Amino acid sequence: MSSVSPIQIPSRLPLLLTHEGVLLPGSTMRTSVDSARNLQLVRSRLLKGTSLQSTILGVIPNTPDPASDAQDLPPLHRIGTAALAVQVVGSNWPKPHYTLLITGLCRFQIVQVLKEKPYPVAEVEQLDRLEEFPNTCKTREELGELSEQFYKYAVQLVEMLDMSVPAVAKLRRLLDSLPREALPDILTSIIRTSNKEKLQILDAVSLEERFKMTIPLLVRQIEGLKLLQKTRKHKQDDDKRVIAIRPIRRITHIPGALEDEDEDEDHDDIVMLEKKIQTSSMPEQAHKVCVKEIKRLKKMPQSMPEYALTRNYLELMVELPWNKSTTDRLDIRAARILLDNDHYAMEKLKKRVLEYLAVRQLKNNLKGPILCFVGPPGVGKTSVGRSVAKTLGREFHRIALGGVCDQSDIRGHRRTYVGSMPGRIINGLKTVGVNNPVFLLDEVDKLGKSLQGDPAAALLEVLDPEQNHNFTDHYLNVAFDLSQVLFIATANTTATIPPALLDRMEIIQVPGYTQEEKIEIAHRHLIPKQLEQHGLTPQQIQIPQVTTLDIITRYTREAGVRSLDRKLGAICRAVAVKVAEGQHKEAKLDHSDVAEGEGCKEHILEDAKPESISDTTDLALPPEMPILIDFHALKDILGPPMYEMEVSERLSQPGVAIGLAWTPLGGEIMFVEASRMDGEGQLTLTGQLGDVMKESAHLAISWLRSNAKKYHLTNASGSFDLLDNTDIHLHFPAGAVTKDGPSAGVTIVTCLASLFSGRLVRSDVAMTGEITLRGLVLPVGGIKDKVLAAHRAGLKQVIIPQRNEKDLEEIPGND
Repeated sequence: MSSVSPIQIPSRLPLLLTHEGVLLPGSTMRTSVDSARNLQLVRSRLLKGTSLQSTILGVIPNTPDPASDAQDLPPLHRIGTAALAVQVVGSNWPKPHYTLLITGLCRFQIVQVLKEKPYPVAEVEQLDRLEEFPNTCKTREELGELSEQFYKYAVQLVEMLDMSVPAVAKLRRLLDSLPREALPDILTSIIRTSNKEKLQILDAVSLEERFKMTIPLLVRQIEGLKLLQKTRKHKQDDDKRVIAIRPIRRITHIPGALEDEDEDEDHDDIVMLEKKIQTSSMPEQAHKVCVKEIKRLKKMPQSMPEYALTRNYLELMVELPWNKSTTDRLDIRAARILLDNDHYAMEKLKKRVLEYLAVRQLKNNLKGPILCFVGPPGVGKTSVGRSVAKTLGREFHRIALGGVCDQSDIRGHRRTYVGSMPGRIINGLKTVGVNNPVFLLDEVDKLGKSLQGDPAAALLEVLDPEQNHNFTDHYLNVAFDLSQVLFIATANTTATIPPALLDRMEIIQVPGYTQEEKIEIAHRHLIPKQLEQHGLTPQQIQIPQVTTLDIITRYTREAGVRSLDRKLGAICRAVAVKVAEGQHKEAKLDHSDVAEGEGCKEHILEDAKPESISDTTDLALPPEMPILIDFHALKDILGPPMYEMEVSERLSQPGVAIGLAWTPLGGEIMFVEASRMDGEGQLTLTGQLGDVMKESAHLAISWLRSNAKKYHLTNASGSFDLLDNTDIHLHFPAGAVTKDGPSAGVTIVTCLASLFSGRLVRSDVAMTGEITLRGLVLPVGGIKDKVLAAHRAGLKQVIIPQRNEKDLEEIPGND
């Protein structure tokens, strides 16, 4: 055959310095270029070159490129690989760099480095021939037995692989088509070898040495594959054995033999989960979904993230109380006694609960009512919900809605999201374990709203008796019946509740307590609770009703009893200190002389401060039991009174009247002060008033000016024109508090009439009502809360609109 002229590489090559991998002739490698000299080489040589010769590089292994041009070149590896740059890809993240795809051509040896900047260039000597060797018998004889042995191992290695893979089949064909000289480099780059071993193959210039070094690497790879195949064969046999056993177990699954098989199947959680699904009493639709999911779970490997999600979903479906419920206690007489023992007053609430019990006696499948208790803080809305559950014999679960701004908290998240979970309704049912509990939706008026949706809108389905029998949580994605759940919502005001949600609930107003009711609550419930919490007994402390009244009137001013409860706790703590000190002193006296005890008593009498009604009683040696809490003890423990009866003092001059206002925290009294001075007839309003209250002030002055002659009202100069050369200033004290509403109209008229007539307003009278320009008085709301506020302030009479006379039925007769 004719000889083929050898292919020569350029005698001068730019050098690409690498330290991560070793490129062998005939193989392909990707390398990242991010150092200064290598970047300059790519930009100047590869990207700007136009000839084939400009794409040939000299790849030097095991040589890191310095980070900057200022640093000298490190010692270069002696042998390198001439390579052809096939592809260049650039990127700017996280820093500018290029990724090169290069193919090795042949070995070369560095003769001399010609320049180092901007990138190294060296004079090289080619070590391998780049020519096509004919595949003839003569060539095979020259290669000798070493080449045949290498070829045999290479074929054995490839045939151990899966020949159905296209890459493996192509490699088998290459073994026959490529010259034997190229095979050591190509197979070394394919099999699992370290960079150090590849570097040794690269340095082996002699073909015989290259064969000798590569054969042990092939043998090592063949032994590794044999061991791997043996391990896989054992595992497949075990799997076949398990698969063969499980169908037999299913075939012999007899209902009567469940007890015998339980011990064998306890270890398999999925089998236990499947049994729970089969024995559960869930609806048909939910059962179909669970069966479908359990089939998917069986085919799913445990390493998949969806495995845990599906298993958690199935466990929740099994744990939900689809048909499990508690039996209601329908004894109305026992329920009335229980409610009276737990709560004093609250007649409306008790009446509504007893009505529900009565109807349940007559109709078993009654839907649960949707109640909403509206009232100021501290009046017992939440605790009465717990008492309702106790009365009915049902489970109780509280859901705090204050600040909730995501509708997924109510309806749950869809299972497509990471970390998805059911909503609070379904979670609550799972917690209580029955489908007819009492759910308390606390602070429903403080729901938020955000980009994640409106939770108040999500509650529309929950709190609608016509819809909640088919409530669908996003996580469950199947319907759940909520019609047997008794929902009780609590709120301080209905102003912030959306009208659609308010329409679905039965509103029951829970007004504040009168002083007499607070005294009863304190002595029936609060004081015994505080004594138990502080380890005291009635034989150690006595709080008479007069003292309780002083605490209510002088140290608290609220519609509920929370502050009263805290004040009683402070008293119990102070008494607990004295009792503990007395026990310590008593024990000390038992071990001392009587004379020493007398001296000790005199010393303590000088330092100790008594807190009982008698100044001569020493509470530390030991105190006389029981300790009586009177006004002097209150002052020592709680400090000076926080609220004083200053009404009569503030009404000592004309132009001052007392009005009544309603707030979400209960009723409040409100002073209105007026003064006049020489001026141009202007009306000044201060006290941070709203637009409605400002309009009420203008209405009042207009009506008084039009009726000045009738009521003999004159200004300072005696004229019936009240604003003639006169300015009027109306002020509502507590200027930091925003005030608005129409109910101050009557109070403003009375205040201005007092100013212009010079007559004092009675100091024991408060008033409320809206006025019109014709002098009519319109009804207002919150009458009971306003009357209670006047009662707390010590006022004896309250003036209300005649059309509010119907509201007086809610006020106890002793008010």
